[in-house]
Amino acid sequence: MEVFRRYSFDKTLLATTMALVLIGIIMVFSSSVILAAEKYHQSFYFLTQQIVAAICGLVIMVITASIRQPFFTLKRLVYLATGFTFLLLLLCLVMPPVAGAHRWLQFSSFRFQPSELAKIVLVIFLASYCTEKAQTLNQWKTLLVPAGVILAFVLAVLFEPDYSTAVFLCLISAITLFLGGVKLKYFIIPGLLTCIIFTLFLFSATYRLNRVHGFLNPEHDLLGKAFQVRQSQLAIGSGGLLGVSLGASTQKLYFLPCAHTDFIFAIVGEETGLIGTLLVTGLFFVFLLRGLKIADRASNQNYQLIAYGLTISLTVQALLNISVVLGLGPATGIPLPFISYGRSSLLCNLLAVGLLLNISQRKVEAKPVL
Repeated sequence: MEVFRRYSFDKTLLATTMALVLIGIIMVFSSSVILAAEKYHQSFYFLTQQIVAAICGLVIMVITASIRQPFFTLKRLVYLATGFTFLLLLLCLVMPPVAGAHRWLQFSSFRFQPSELAKIVLVIFLASYCTEKAQTLNQWKTLLVPAGVILAFVLAVLFEPDYSTAVFLCLISAITLFLGGVKLKYFIIPGLLTCIIFTLFLFSATYRLNRVHGFLNPEHDLLGKAFQVRQSQLAIGSGGLLGVSLGASTQKLYFLPCAHTDFIFAIVGEETGLIGTLLVTGLFFVFLLRGLKIADRASNQNYQLIAYGLTISLTVQALLNISVVLGLGPATGIPLPFISYGRSSLLCNLLAVGLLLNISQRKVEAKPVL
């Protein structure tokens, strides 16, 4: 018998999340204050936006964690959320472009990136589907539905265009399906088709090829294709053990592009040194352990798959982002969860934490014998 024990949520996961959000607010301000003053004539512009997003996200997290009814497993609601999210992705394609991409829904001053929500909704949909179809899951006709949903989401994101997020959606979907019980042999044909699609899109844009060339041969074009990653490595290296102190970064002075978003970890390394980077990576490691523990103790398979999927999704994003900053992978648009500037990302990340906290309060108790 399942019992919802309010306030029995995972305190360590909550504390870890709060620490990451706080570090993010501090580092967003430190890395963006000069850019904000020049671009918006308000030194606190990005800081204010990040704080507002954090407050809204924390409210969403608390509400989500407090709902007794397991709304995220209700079939109709899951299907409705999946369809609604796909509709939002399609609406992005008719929105005015921002920086040459159709990734955001924008109404007046409000802007939202649906692909961040898609990372959560896909996990919930696949978890629900795998649980519902457990007996017939390893049949081609059963797998056509999740394959079609994944393909639709991925193509919508690719046409925005957002190549790295589309690849990530495929990755996290495959992991969720595998954990849900799909055998490896059923990934071969879809995997080959996916590789063909991504290869075609990779060669359709010069800037994507430049990122790959810059990663594979950085010494050939240090001031061009490999410039961003090279500057991030310089920032990390100049931080030393203790860093140059908060606010004293030189790379944020227009040397390192996207210093407050995708490459904020480089500023963490420069200003707080090895100690700061180890603290951040340590917090993500703790987050991973607590999320996996919640999944392991979940009272049913659906909760378990959702907890595994969301935990792995957030930690893999962190791993990918840090790897890029260190020059261990080509530049992507994957932000550092909870820390990079980005209102949509922060809101959705905190929503995911709210779901994990909700699942952690669901306990299994033996039914009393009368």
